[in-house]
Amino acid sequence: MEEVKISDVTMKALGGQLSFKEKIELSKLLDRLGVSVIGLEGIENAKVDALRIKSIAAAVRESVVAVPVAHTREGVDAVWAALRGAKRPRLQVVTPTSTVQMEYLCHRKPDAMLALIREIVAYCREQCADVEFVADDATRAEPEYLRGAVAAAVRAGATTVTVCDTAGAMLPREFAAFFEKLYEDVPALQDVSVGVACSDGLAMADACAMTAVLRGAREVKASAYPSDGVSLPNIAKVLAAKGEGFGVRTGVRTVELGRITGQIARMFEAGKGALYDGLGGEAEGVTLSQHDDKAAVLQSVAKLGYELSDEDGEAVWTAFRRIARRKEEIGARELDAIVASVAMQVPTTYVVKSYVINTGSGITAMAHLKLEKSGKEIEGVALGDGPIDAAFLALEQVTGRHCEMDDFQIRTVTEGHEAMGETVVRLRSNGKLYPGRGISTDIVGASIHAYVNALNKIAYEEDSV
Repeated sequence: MEEVKISDVTMKALGGQLSFKEKIELSKLLDRLGVSVIGLEGIENAKVDALRIKSIAAAVRESVVAVPVAHTREGVDAVWAALRGAKRPRLQVVTPTSTVQMEYLCHRKPDAMLALIREIVAYCREQCADVEFVADDATRAEPEYLRGAVAAAVRAGATTVTVCDTAGAMLPREFAAFFEKLYEDVPALQDVSVGVACSDGLAMADACAMTAVLRGAREVKASAYPSDGVSLPNIAKVLAAKGEGFGVRTGVRTVELGRITGQIARMFEAGKGALYDGLGGEAEGVTLSQHDDKAAVLQSVAKLGYELSDEDGEAVWTAFRRIARRKEEIGARELDAIVASVAMQVPTTYVVKSYVINTGSGITAMAHLKLEKSGKEIEGVALGDGPIDAAFLALEQVTGRHCEMDDFQIRTVTEGHEAMGETVVRLRSNGKLYPGRGISTDIVGASIHAYVNALNKIAYEEDSV
């Protein structure tokens, strides 16, 4: 019985609604669910996105982790440097195949696109044994060009070829005819795994995907949370109920399907994803400007979950006015950073003295931290799912304090090779939120300092009671 791989694209479709921490948690849930492939967003912001990919790659145990590359060798190198630590890495080369998209998105003619496909797929294959070529908007491509693009990708080393009905305008019967014609035109497809991605323009995505499976497709891109595409719960249930009849199965654990997709839904609908949209978003309803008064600003701070004293409220208001003079709008992320920077400032209980992080391909991330408390050095060592997780677990060990991580954000604050990274950590202890902020050219170091900054506030308040 052949396996139909489910390639989850939740993060690629809806990742903007999730925080850094939530993306790692989502990847763990999908891995536990048994999806064959977890698709991630590519690299736009070099430091932040590379850290996201590295952290997820370290957290995923069984699923393939797939990341799209930019159409340059440097773009491939950047993704591979972040992804190579995954147990099962995959590089994706996504190119438009319809004439309109080729010229509009890539500003290339068909011949130039074919040359690009050959070059980038071949270079990806030099780095990674698993390379996927994704023919975007394939159902609207000129048949001759699509045939040439797919054949070129296979000859260059692609191990999976995915064709996309990006417009979502086909009925199942039309999609079946499209698939049959593609197999007829490109015999080389018999030697690779063929995948399918369908948009839901006519509410036919699930039906078209199943039609493709019946015609030989062995990988389906689907989303665990509703999006404009194939539904993972639906396709998994159909394959579980009917797959045996036509000789296929899926690795998705259908017994856990309802529970895990329910957790994912709550993450999107009621979790911090409703507050932040990841590395650049705003809290719902929190958009302030220099025209807002002190009451409106403090009300927004309360909406973020902070309980401030009158003194801290005044400090936040002063900092807000200073920033608002040079920034047109201030949203949740900026407001959170203001609170972390100027409010709840206390004497330091813990001081970071040094840290060593070991991570890489095939090994579990390890963190060794030394802190100073009351003039004495204390140290701890911990293993974790990625360098930041290991560092935070080591901090828990060395301080003896376990706090709930309410949120964790990363962003760059300067440009260039030595860009400064800023992290904001929100810890919850005894029902109260404590923010911490760290800045460094080393994102892991910034994260450690942000965590310790928040921890000092907790220690000062709770130990003085």
